[in-house]
Amino acid sequence: MNKRIACFHLYNDYSGSPSVLRVVLEGLLAQGREVDLFTSRGGILDELPQGERLCRITYPYRFSVRPVLTLLCYAAVQCYTALFALRYLFRRDVVFYINTILPLGPALVGRLMGKRVVYHYHENAFVKGAFYGLLARCMQVLATDIVCVSAYQRSFLKRQERVSVIPNALAPALAERLHPDPESSFERPCILMPGSLKIYKGMREFFALAESLPQFHFELVVNDTQEHIDEFLTEQGISVPTNLTMFPRQEDMAPFYNWASLVLNLSRPELFIETFGLTALEAMTAGVPVIVPPVGGIAEMVEDGVNGYHADSREAELLTARVRQVLEDRDLYLRLARGALATAARYDAGRMVDAVEKIIDGEYSTKKQA
Repeated sequence: MNKRIACFHLYNDYSGSPSVLRVVLEGLLAQGREVDLFTSRGGILDELPQGERLCRITYPYRFSVRPVLTLLCYAAVQCYTALFALRYLFRRDVVFYINTILPLGPALVGRLMGKRVVYHYHENAFVKGAFYGLLARCMQVLATDIVCVSAYQRSFLKRQERVSVIPNALAPALAERLHPDPESSFERPCILMPGSLKIYKGMREFFALAESLPQFHFELVVNDTQEHIDEFLTEQGISVPTNLTMFPRQEDMAPFYNWASLVLNLSRPELFIETFGLTALEAMTAGVPVIVPPVGGIAEMVEDGVNGYHADSREAELLTARVRQVLEDRDLYLRLARGALATAARYDAGRMVDAVEKIIDGEYSTKKQA
């Protein structure tokens, strides 16, 4: 039976998990599936194509600098989506597709109604605090199937049954706008880091790196508003080096990757570990080498001296040496760029969508899909 998909995603912005969800839903809609999408407004999921097979149910939701307000808003959304999910009580042709571990309300209601509940698990909940750990434990009880994005991420789950590893892939529309040109990239050394306004994302380390390498230009694209960026810099007492340009949230990252020579992820391993590495994959699709942390799902994508390097952002001397090594050795740079393109070719959107659809339809597989 070609079941209707009730998809729940809490916060619709331009970060990794809604970007991957957009790719999956576009693929499912193209294959004739019918989707009811429950999410907030104002992000990349707003760009899904309109059509009779897609029904949107949206609500206001945003993070607050006050944790209590964020928690109250989160609880309100859980109640709202849980009540709305009751509309499927007498429909047997519906499967619940939960993107991230945050939509707890509809997952609970879906399981109580006897529906298939498929979680697409993007976080590493067990290093994000007690609340996320609780949500992850609930997921392992409620889920019919769990889709992990890396072997590293899966290794933290106690549950072993019906857990699949399906690595992320880029939206074809983005991949088509990326134009690898390693020769030109080497000639205009530009170091790019996309990230969030979080200390654990290596913001301070990126500023320090820019100060230590004044001969290179640095660009930081922050997934937030200019207002919040200014507040963050003031609160942290950070002054921006003259060779670093900051940009607020961008709807299209392709021009930045096309201009970059090297892309960094400086997440601090003692505070945060990446479960995948979507920005690294975006960079490699553009033929740009990457430097990433030595642990986590993102580390699984990178091989030292092949498509980039591993470096702990806390080891400033090693990080600086790696950046100079990549950007000052032409032969090495071109070899890394070729390796990046070869790696990116293994992460295909069509294969990812097909694999997720099989899980949604109950065709479980323990094989890694990429």
